[in-house]
Amino acid sequence: MNAKELLKTFETRIKTDTLAADETGIFHFQLSGEGGGDFTVELKDKKVKVKEGLSGTPTCEIKAKADDYIALETGKLSPQWAFMMGKVKVSSLSELMKFAAHFTKLK
Repeated sequence: MNAKELLKTFETRIKTDTLAADETGIFHFQLSGEGGGDFTVELKDKKVKVKEGLSGTPTCEIKAKADDYIALETGKLSPQWAFMMGKVKVSSLSELMKFAAHFTKLK
């Protein structure tokens, strides 16, 4: 699975029933390297949309190599290690943690 395919799973992996009615967010993912690209994930009206390209004003920006991001999502790379070593850069850790609380982990 490449990064684009992985990000598209957000539309089904995010537990929208746990989102507050007024909870919104725009997350820009900038994933470099093979299988990467720029993506916008938008939370609005208890729905999740994933689009290619960067749109809107982000509440959080996530930058990483596509391979590192895939390793992080699949449990092959520890989140703590990824952040400490600079493999994943995040503009607002609090926004990302709030967002991540609604995920269903990959199996």
